[in-house]
Amino acid sequence: MARFAHTVTVTALDRGWFEEAAGALVDLLDASREGPGGSVVLADGRAVDGLRLLKGRHLRSGARYGEFPAEPEGAAGELPAEPAGAEVSDSLDAAQAVVLRTWRPSHSVEVESLVEEDGMSLKVGLRLSVPRRPRAVELSFAGHKPGGGSLYRFSARGKADLAAWWAAVDRLPAAPPAARAPVSGRAVHRLAKARLTLTPRPAEDGSWRITVALSMRGRWLLRPVGAVVLFFARRPVERALREAAESAAAEWNTALAELTPLHGEALRAEIADALTDPDGATAR
Repeated sequence: MARFAHTVTVTALDRGWFEEAAGALVDLLDASREGPGGSVVLADGRAVDGLRLLKGRHLRSGARYGEFPAEPEGAAGELPAEPAGAEVSDSLDAAQAVVLRTWRPSHSVEVESLVEEDGMSLKVGLRLSVPRRPRAVELSFAGHKPGGGSLYRFSARGKADLAAWWAAVDRLPAAPPAARAPVSGRAVHRLAKARLTLTPRPAEDGSWRITVALSMRGRWLLRPVGAVVLFFARRPVERALREAAESAAAEWNTALAELTPLHGEALRAEIADALTDPDGATAR
């Protein structure tokens, strides 16, 4: 087995603001309804940008959603016309749609997506526990190439235990890091396995120090071969992990620096604007 690790420093996210924002987003969507042409409309009458109900009942198990097709020039703001008697789902590629499996805002939200691109089929699942005050996020991936055999199959699962994350960053800076990583993921292929973890700890200046660790090993009879390959590939893998971690940290820090710490109705209005007019094209 080969193990790689790199630590980055990021701006801390305020837990109270994060949970308030998550609750506001869930409440806005929970109060939405189906509008003309399958559009998803907020309580104030504005449509969520690009989102369309393709099949089923809005916010009910089995509802299928997708994006609006690109608008023709000069047709901005118009809903695409549907042929008489045609189902809404007929005009979009169903393979690009997202299916709502569960919508229980006080308990859990679960969605599933099937994407087919470049000959590969990828199934993605997302489950959020206690959405109004998120406790955990779970992700799953399963990919394969139809007719490609086992070498073209892989799977991965990941979980972010947000309660454990907040507990880890609330420790004193001098305290040892959490014994269990709050964020972890595993990927499996016929030839190899990989595990990724993120372990945070507070810094003296109030920022977070996050250690990203990656372990890899070959499977079955390929373990000795994998060990040799990883020995020679160690430097490129270390460099790739370091660059990916530093890039993600820079993007996180930039995003938080641009974030306005709004609260209450102002925060709710800002989120509604982001859902309905993400580019700020509508004059206010």
